Amino acid sequence: MIKVSSFGKFLDQPLLTTKLNKQIPAVLTAGSAVFIANEMRNAKPEDRKKTGLKLAIILGTTVLSAIQAPKIANFITKKKPSKTLKELIEYNSQTVYEILSKNKLSKEVQALLEKGKTKILSLKEVDILHKNLKKEHFDKLIPPPENVTSKDIFREIGWLSIFGAVPVAGGIAGGIAADKLTEKDWKGRVSNKIKEGVYQYLANIFLCNVGAGIALGILEKCNIKSKTARCVGMVGGILATGVIGGSAMANYISNKFLSKEKKEIRTPEMLDLGLHTDDIATVSLLSGLKWIEPSLPVLYAISGYRAGIGYRNNDKHKNLYKNHRDNFLCKKC
Repeated sequence: MIKVSSFGKFLDQPLLTTKLNKQIPAVLTAGSAVFIANEMRNAKPEDRKKTGLKLAIILGTTVLSAIQAPKIANFITKKKPSKTLKELIEYNSQTVYEILSKNKLSKEVQALLEKGKTKILSLKEVDILHKNLKKEHFDKLIPPPENVTSKDIFREIGWLSIFGAVPVAGGIAGGIAADKLTEKDWKGRVSNKIKEGVYQYLANIFLCNVGAGIALGILEKCNIKSKTARCVGMVGGILATGVIGGSAMANYISNKFLSKEKKEIRTPEMLDLGLHTDDIATVSLLSGLKWIEPSLPVLYAISGYRAGIGYRNNDKHKNLYKNHRDNFLCKKC
């Protein structure tokens, strides 16, 4: 029977994370192309060209920003980037050499170690190594998660927050550029894009990170090291500061500084709550699980797209709530 802990080790394979990261640009590009094609098909014939051009610009800038976001975040926070595939293969080769030179192992285990130099191992193969290697050797090949301590909290939060800000900024820039090329009243649409960008960033990204960090700091102060307790505590912090506080703060900023003449309340919707899936990634990363990191560009790109189309759910557009496509094409939005 496969050990339960082997499943975590399977996900923790550095090669798995590295190869997933390399696939993200292709995934985002292909997903955007399919989305644009579907929106053009559903648009009115006379609007298809404009719809395609708008979405191509918005998604193009958002996707490019999401792909570059980790590099920008690494540069600003001076965080050491993860090993490249070439560096990782070199590390694995050296590690396997050291393990084989110090241990007498079966041919099956030796073959799996050789395979693990360059290829992702299956769950069953990871389990075999887990059962046959000494802990220190197995952990060197597949490093265990390292819990982020209170000393590292703000560095990690800063990195995640910059990471999330870049796709949102890219979406806003792309949305403004798209409108400038296709709409006469493009200036009147800028406000909604900025307001939605503020909402997406504060409610769905930044304050959620802060809430998770504060909760983690409190748990550290109380000397609580249980991973379950850490996860539950961080989720609670996210709900308090992000889902509740973030929405309120974003609305306050929008009404106070961005639309003084027209007050409106942007309320959370199912898609907004769905976007809090990225908070699971935040909790996972702060808990030391690096395999979740490749999902961040995809999750943050959705927030960037919503900012780019300037999505609003105010009373004036309740009839457009169920179909953001109409909202996007509406000249009054």
